[in-house]
Amino acid sequence: MHEHNSSRRRRLAVGTGTAALSLGLCLCAGQLVATPAASAAIPIVQAAAAAKASPGVGTTVSSKNILWGAKTKVTVRYFNRSTGKAVTSGGVRLQALRSGKWQTWASASLSSKGVASMYAAPKVSGYLRVIYLGNGAYTSHTGAKFYVKVRTATGTRILAEAKSHTGALYKFAAEGPKRFDCSGFTKYVYKKTIGKSLPHKANSQQKYGTAVAKSKARIGDLIIFRSGSYGYHAGIYAGSGYMYDSPHTGARVGKHKMYGSNYVVRRLAA
Repeated sequence: MHEHNSSRRRRLAVGTGTAALSLGLCLCAGQLVATPAASAAIPIVQAAAAAKASPGVGTTVSSKNILWGAKTKVTVRYFNRSTGKAVTSGGVRLQALRSGKWQTWASASLSSKGVASMYAAPKVSGYLRVIYLGNGAYTSHTGAKFYVKVRTATGTRILAEAKSHTGALYKFAAEGPKRFDCSGFTKYVYKKTIGKSLPHKANSQQKYGTAVAKSKARIGDLIIFRSGSYGYHAGIYAGSGYMYDSPHTGARVGKHKMYGSNYVVRRLAA
């Protein structure tokens, strides 16, 4: 005797439902929908991705108070916070805050001891920081910012002012700020940077300041070239046998090679 079609459909539905439940599925309005059992693997993947550790860091700065033109050394060491073991891979960047934005100045990779060293020569005072970029086991890490003060040595200030007038045309008896003769140039620079008033004549300027041996000349010192004992030309020592001066008619202020050996060095600032 044949079964009624309705009875057969009920048993088929029951059988299908049992199979669906065993697979973590359900039948809803004719659609297969995953139950929580089937989607349980998703949080596991997310948990694995979130398992990276945040590294510990130690930062050492060789000096936070430097002279203009000098360098400071920044050394960082990354380690596992729980075990203390070194984090031995990943890149780091030394950044400086300038005009409201962080700029990368240097990059390095961690050593087998978890250490990296980088150098910076800031020209102005400001904040620095170090960023660790992370690896397969550790997250990236942004270190605390620290302030480095830059002090400008007197000689450096004098030289910077002299350099700022590069290209100014020579004019006899002119003492700036657009045109200069030789002693007008030195007179202007020393007055502006250290407040020292000099006469407008090279021969007279050689009588000011403290006499310094040629071998002891420092940047920013006054140089007076002489004919016999008479001073006829003035310049500002720039180091390594060079000076900034306003040479002669038709020439311009610039960094020029010192000539001859008959000159004196005068120090106008400590």
